[in-house]
Amino acid sequence: MLFDDTYRTIAKPAEGIFRDRGSKFLAFAYPVAGESDLRQHLTILKSQHPKANHHCWAMRLTIDRSVFRVSDDGEPSGTAGRPILNTLLSRDLTNIAVVVVRYFGGTLLGVPGLINAYKAATEEALKIAVILEKTANDVYTIAFDYLLMNDIMRLIKEENLGVIHQSFDNSCTVQVSIRKTQVNQTLAKLNKLVGVGVKYDFSL
Repeated sequence: MLFDDTYRTIAKPAEGIFRDRGSKFLAFAYPVAGESDLRQHLTILKSQHPKANHHCWAMRLTIDRSVFRVSDDGEPSGTAGRPILNTLLSRDLTNIAVVVVRYFGGTLLGVPGLINAYKAATEEALKIAVILEKTANDVYTIAFDYLLMNDIMRLIKEENLGVIHQSFDNSCTVQVSIRKTQVNQTLAKLNKLVGVGVKYDFSL
């Protein structure tokens, strides 16, 4: 299989709500880049909802969707974090966290009821979320002499590279974003140009 460099995530935070027998389940979906983002959102939600009984969540990370975390936060094991995660899996979303804040309504919902409630609340938030398809990119800085400007700019256009930053003086630099699947091809073309330096910066 070819390396797939596209992934689906959400553009901005989204919220949903589900009610069952007096219990309220408030779902908050966030685009995240790592665990520290999730911790920040959790801290804010806990301060906004101090009387809530549970703050359960699931998170998926990385382009190959291999990293995930779940928390039942005191609910019976497997009734909260896992149904939230399963909803993210069925939508094929990554780099996303969903926190469901529960206010207990006095009636026990039982295991099937809880699983359904956490899943339904998550679905409500995802229904209104803006889904984005993104590509996995590597960022490189190209350094070159001013005389090579036309060659470099032509190559950037041909390869459809995203320019992040540029500085043109006697010696010039352009920071570009290259799709992972075309990195080798682009670097091969750049390496053919005499007097051009290419440095890897980071991955997006």
